[in-house]
Amino acid sequence: MKATKKVSPVNLSRKLEDNLKNIKDSLGESSDIIIREMKISSNANVDAAVIYIDGLVDRDLVSRDILQPLMFNLQFIKDKVGQKNSSLLGCIKSSVLTVGQVETTENIDSIISSVMTGQTAMLAEGSIQALVIDTKGWEKRAIESPENEISIRGPKDSFTETLRINTALLRRKIRDPNLSLVSMQIGQRSKTDVVIAYIKGITPDNLIEEIKQRLKRIDTDAILDIGYIEQYIEENPLSLVPTVGTSERPDVVTARMLEGRAAILVDGSPMALTVPFLFVEGFQNPDDYYARPFFASFVRIIRLLGFLLSIYLPGIYVALKSFHPELFPTPLLITVAAAREGHPFPVVLEALLMLILFEILREAGLRLPRSLGQAVSIVGALVIGQAAVSAGLVGAPMVIVVAATAIASFMVVPFADTGALFRLIMTIVAGFLGLFGMIIISLEVLSHLAALRSLGVPYLSPVTPLNTSDLIKDTWLRAPLWALGSRPAFLDPLDKKRQSPDQKPHPPQNNPNERKS
Repeated sequence: MKATKKVSPVNLSRKLEDNLKNIKDSLGESSDIIIREMKISSNANVDAAVIYIDGLVDRDLVSRDILQPLMFNLQFIKDKVGQKNSSLLGCIKSSVLTVGQVETTENIDSIISSVMTGQTAMLAEGSIQALVIDTKGWEKRAIESPENEISIRGPKDSFTETLRINTALLRRKIRDPNLSLVSMQIGQRSKTDVVIAYIKGITPDNLIEEIKQRLKRIDTDAILDIGYIEQYIEENPLSLVPTVGTSERPDVVTARMLEGRAAILVDGSPMALTVPFLFVEGFQNPDDYYARPFFASFVRIIRLLGFLLSIYLPGIYVALKSFHPELFPTPLLITVAAAREGHPFPVVLEALLMLILFEILREAGLRLPRSLGQAVSIVGALVIGQAAVSAGLVGAPMVIVVAATAIASFMVVPFADTGALFRLIMTIVAGFLGLFGMIIISLEVLSHLAALRSLGVPYLSPVTPLNTSDLIKDTWLRAPLWALGSRPAFLDPLDKKRQSPDQKPHPPQNNPNERKS
């Protein structure tokens, strides 16, 4: 790949005609690019032009707060013409335009970049500066309920594709001036706006610097979604497990930021990234914190068991049937043997065929329209499963095993894709090496997870390295909110104190309504 030759920036000249020609050459003959030329002095001796892209700006804002003030204040502008040219634009900026955000620039590339992002540029004859006016106003989707992370008791809002709406949702949750939003543009052609959100005084400074360095290293044509950023900044790109968290819920992102993490938002994506992302976070649900701790802890343990079940159940069945039938209870062994009598395929091949068929049905259900997708998934599973058993191609116990695995695989959504790969690996290994092979692969996976890091934080924290305090408070068990007095130590937050001590509720010492004995 050849290195891109750096081109020196082109500055504005004092001739409006030359400036417009350079801009037209750069933007091309696109029909949505509007260049409105006008006279802005009562004696018609000052030429000016307003440039914007139709569809990216608020047309009412352009007409009401830019064009009308320029055309209705002709005498006021004429009185300033005799002054220096920079003073003319300064007068228009401070006393004529009624838009909130107006900046000046001298570079044509900067003007073009601003216009492409939905801003309006104003140029005047004899001036080597231009005004860049914030007039963004394209069509956008309203805030809706989250589709992937269903909320039972929590807030029902989710991120949208508009970056400023997403940052406003964070501002609504955290009304703290220490909430910092660092903006940058990534993508040579897309010039996508990216924001790093964190709470100053809580999030470690070295974490923010590391995120900035990783984002600045990205040199590509376009960033179209948050998934692009994830693949460029993750710790170990060849690992099967995710080391960058994703969420479409502002309350989830806010809660993680309050613990000491940072969030990354991308314009055009209704999701947000959070880093560091640890293994235990996949088993935590935001509704756990809106419910009482006893049931929340129970559900977390159920999620862990369901995740292990979804990975190991097909492999265990294949290993027991192929290598260790003596481990079956005798009545169960007889039942399974009778159900498999006359089947043409080995049990490992049966398991792989059924698992791959399940993945095909799941993918078809996701890609089809919602009304058709549910029907295809349900009807396909029932019809094909029953037909396979009736035809003698697959045993009924295998259908039960795969069905239980399929249901359990959806309990831990962040690891659903990872679980599918691990499930196939465990099944193949069990078909060749039995339980011994499954144990070897499990140890290899555990050692890999223990060595993995997410933005410098050990992936299995607080299990390893062991932190007893964090482990019993908010990992597999969830302590009451009044007991979570400090932030997780493995994140190394600058402010470790989360709340004041002695927050446990207790009855009042002297109850005036208590009947005296």
